[in-house]
Amino acid sequence: MAAPENATARLARLLTMVPWLVNRQGVDIQEAGRELGVSPTQIEADLQLLFLCGTPGHMPDDLIEAEWEEGRVYLRNADTISRPLRLSRDEALSLIVGLRTLGEVPGLAQRDAIDRALAKLIDATGESGEASARVQVTLDDATTQDALAAARRALADRRRLHLRYLVASRDESTERDVDPMRLVNMDSHWYLEGWCHRAQEVRLFRMDRVERSEVLDVDGTPPAHARPRDLDEGIFTPAPQDLRVVLDVDPAAAWVAEYYPVDDVVDVGEGRCRITLRATDSGWVRSLVWRLGGHARVVEPESLARDVEAGAAEALSAYGADSRP
Repeated sequence: MAAPENATARLARLLTMVPWLVNRQGVDIQEAGRELGVSPTQIEADLQLLFLCGTPGHMPDDLIEAEWEEGRVYLRNADTISRPLRLSRDEALSLIVGLRTLGEVPGLAQRDAIDRALAKLIDATGESGEASARVQVTLDDATTQDALAAARRALADRRRLHLRYLVASRDESTERDVDPMRLVNMDSHWYLEGWCHRAQEVRLFRMDRVERSEVLDVDGTPPAHARPRDLDEGIFTPAPQDLRVVLDVDPAAAWVAEYYPVDDVVDVGEGRCRITLRATDSGWVRSLVWRLGGHARVVEPESLARDVEAGAAEALSAYGADSRP
């Protein structure tokens, strides 16, 4: 027995069906079924649904009109969606550049599918598609690409990975053995999810923070109870006890919002921004602000702002410098 059709699949068919029928008034319902890949019975069910669709107002003149009693289909009052779905020129070029960039990722499977899609898009866009080859997107550095390739090999062969990994929140490099579970791309960054033998739980590792990786000749099957995290709410899930920190940063320190997991970023003008983040330990926030050399200021909490100011004054006094803020 075939699985029931979901709403997304039916909506996609209806969006294709309406312009197809509008431009073929009086088409035989059997032919319509063959062309659209469904039975005549399904065509009738879709037409009955279209009777309830239209523009806001929901008056008779606002709804799509369908007629098929004589075995031929007529569709009227559907001009707003009568054009076939097409990519705009800019959308097609963006997709071409994206596919070319994706094709350069090391260790990627099913590269032939990317090549086929690229060929069709370039053929459809003509000279514009060929000109897009001049657009280059910078990928991650060589270390990150090597780490991605190693992670893909480990996943394919079910091998364990050894990582030297930078924990950004502590500015500390750690050695870890990981049984990989999956690679995911979120917010333009690659992450490896796997069972971390150091932490004895499932962890996410951002690939541009992997300093060194090695595929071990050891079985890398995660424990039976290891489950992937639900990432619908994002990569970073702060703990209730984490400290809420608000920083004002200058343009020279704007990279902080991309490098560390943040709750919120607000543009305050002239390239400056206000960043809200969570910290398990205020010590690394103090170190971060000191390293930024005056390009960041703690707004909240006030106690942390005082600690940062006092630490900076103490460091300046050690050099005999003026410690006034």
